[in-house]
This record gives sequence, structure tokens and C-alpha cells, in this order.
Amino acid sequence: MAERKLLAGHAIRRLRRGAGLTQAAMADMLAISPSYLNLVERNQRPISATLLIKLAESFDFDPRSLAAGEPGGGADAIRRRLADPMFADLEIDRNEVEEWLASAPGGAAAFARVFDRIGGGAVVEAGDDPVTLVRREIERWRNHFADLDAVAEALADELRLGAGDLYGAIAERLRAKHGLTIRVLPADVLPDTLRRLDLHARQLQLSEMLDPASRTFAVAFQLGQIEAKAEIDALAKGAAFTDRAAERLYRRHLLGYFAAALMMPYARFLRGCETTGYDIELLQRRFGAGFEQVAHRLTTLQRVGARGLPFFMIRIDRAGQASKRYPGASGAALVEADGRCPLWRLHHAFDRPGSLMVQLVELEDGARWLTMARTVTPQGSRFGAVHAEFAIGLGVAAAQAGVLAAASGFDLAGRAMPIGLGCRACFRNDCPQRSVAPAGRALLINERERKTSALTFAGD
Repeated sequence: MAERKLLAGHAIRRLRRGAGLTQAAMADMLAISPSYLNLVERNQRPISATLLIKLAESFDFDPRSLAAGEPGGGADAIRRRLADPMFADLEIDRNEVEEWLASAPGGAAAFARVFDRIGGGAVVEAGDDPVTLVRREIERWRNHFADLDAVAEALADELRLGAGDLYGAIAERLRAKHGLTIRVLPADVLPDTLRRLDLHARQLQLSEMLDPASRTFAVAFQLGQIEAKAEIDALAKGAAFTDRAAERLYRRHLLGYFAAALMMPYARFLRGCETTGYDIELLQRRFGAGFEQVAHRLTTLQRVGARGLPFFMIRIDRAGQASKRYPGASGAALVEADGRCPLWRLHHAFDRPGSLMVQLVELEDGARWLTMARTVTPQGSRFGAVHAEFAIGLGVAAAQAGVLAAASGFDLAGRAMPIGLGCRACFRNDCPQRSVAPAGRALLINERERKTSALTFAGD
């Protein structure tokens, strides 16, 4: 099968305008003709490998962003939006969507933005939701905040000189430099609280229910509020939130990012990833971190000149509701989609608590991912209380997964589990797991015949 041509004129145009260049100036830098660049920007010519290399050498950007930054998320994302029942009578096929993206990328992006703002046809505006606003800002940065990484890395090196125990080193710095002491209190004193700052007593109070990794994270979080304040203030100001709750939620994310970066400094962590084959259990032990902390850190490795693999991460509960979504630089539809496929082992992780489940999956568009899933239990649950449980899903494109320790024994080019993005957005007609027909498709009822799938529907 021929490789799909890369048409990303919108991204090239955005790159050129961001650099303040005319087409003639950019063409001169790339040693191509202005007319050829004009055709590329209008999606009338694909981007050749030679041109891609020249762009990467001349501009500070990740070549993968040309594909990841398609208007509205690309053809598949636009198609998922068009699967809404309000468009059922239009019968817009894939070719029309691709032609639309090629000829009018701005119009497609505008449609996607309006559709998302009205909540996929609902009357509630996504802009009113602080979580959506913060997710959008995090994704704008691809969950990589270089300034926070730099501060955390320098501080981690300084702390290592003073003590081998990071928790102890942070506690001593808080005491000696900032006049804050750490006090671990019994669970009955802090029954529903894991961390509390008592400014009157100049104490950071931690619950005894926190495990060592969570205690280190808590003190690193507190140190970030003091020593990374300038960087976090600048990022929060740049986000320009008008919603106060969104700004506070964003600041909390940035502080958590800093805490993880202090525990897992960028260069050392990336080196650990590359030498262990991204072995999560080994990384946990080496950096004294929890599974979820390592999983989240894997989505942030996008430093210019020292990039890690583009992982995505998602966290769901037993009802399938997503409470965390970090696509990073992966561009994974598995994270962005509202629905998920029960054939994906992310959902099966609850049946084997604490076990890492690895699976090769393939979406309808042919995208293949090596995914890992494991349950986690938040800190602080006491005997007799309600215990929360989540499943963490991690994944990386199968084409890049060969270096993973988790890929051992997998034929990454072999058979993969065919999955979709939830039944309403999935058009596989022979799935025995199907619960509802795809949006906009008529059911076919045949009383003489019973297929493997109880629900069949009209094709394209």
C-alpha cells in the first residue's frame, strides 16, 4: 500500500508567519522556488522528505507536528464530529472531508472550533467548563513546559549535592531557606486531607496515609509554590484565563508538573528511559516515583534536541469516565475521543489490579498503537471508607514502539486488536461487542438471519 501523502500547507503557512517571513524569503532559506512553496501552502503539493529535512534544519520545530497539527485534528477527527446525528442526512464521505481539508483548512478548523464550543450539539458551551479550558491550554504546550523543567532540573542537581535522599533534602531546604517544617500527622487528625499548609504554625502537614513517593511529591509541590513561582505566574498570565477556577486548576497542574520534574529531572529521566527500554517498573524504583507519576512524566518528553517517545496517557474509572487526558505529542485519537472501545484492554485492567496489560491495537484508519494499562489506587483511603480505583492507559505508535521493554515478544507489524473510538463513532460492521449503531447509520433488521453482531447497519 502506498504511503499517505503529507499535505500540511496550513502548518507550513503558520510556521512561516510565526517566523515573520514572506513566501519569497522562506523559499530562499529552503532553496526552493516561491511558486513551489505557494503550491505546498495551498496543499496542491505534498511535503517531500527533502523539504521536511530542510524545514527541520532551518526552524526549531518537531516534524511530527506537521501531521499532528492538522485543522480540527485531521480527517478522522472531523469525521467523528460529522458522525453526530444532526449531520446524518448529509451523508458526507471520507473523500469529501479530505477535499475540504485540502482546499479550505481554515474553514474546517473553524467548523471544528464551533462544534466543540457548542459541546457537540449541546447547548452548554465548552468555554464555560474550567477543565476543558485547562486541557486546551495544556495541549497547546503539548504538556511540555521547558521553563519548569529547567528550574526543576537545576534545583534537583543542587539538592543531590546536599543529600542522597530527595525527600530529606527538600524538607531541609524548606526548613532552612523558607522557614517551613514538615509534620506527618495521624490519619484521625487529618481524616480527609492529605496535605495542608499551616502558615500560622509554619508547617506543611502531611497525612501518614501517604506512601514515600506521594510524600516526596507533596513536599516538591510545596517547594514549587515558592521557588518556581515566577515561571508559573508567567505561564498562568500567558494563558489569559477569565475563569478564576480554570486559572487555579492550571496552576495546580503546573505545580504537579514541577514536582514530577524535580523527582524525575529531564535529562536523567530520559536517559533512564532510553537505557531501560522505558521500563516503567524500573523507572519507578530508580526515581522513587509511583506508576501514575511516571506515566504522566512520559507524556512530557518533548525538549528540543532531546525528545523522548511521544506517549499518550488517559485515566478512567470503572464507568469509563476520563478524569485525565494527556495526548502529549502523540496526536492520539484514543485520548481525544469521548467514547472508548470495550475491546481495548484499558477496561480489562480492573479485573487484574496492579498488573500491567500490554496490547497492540489498530484503529479504523489503520493507526496502530502499542498500549499499556494498569490500575492505580489514590492515596489516603482508610479501612471501611470508599476506595477509589482508576485505570491508567499509556500508548505509543507501534512504528516507534520497538525499543520498549513492554514490546518484547510482540510482532508490531502483525495482527492487532481492531478497536474503535466508541460504538457511536465506530463503523466496523462485524463487531460482536457492538452496543449501538454508529451515529447517522440506519440499522438493518433481518428476521431470517442472525449475524455475530446483533446490530448491523447500512454501509458507506
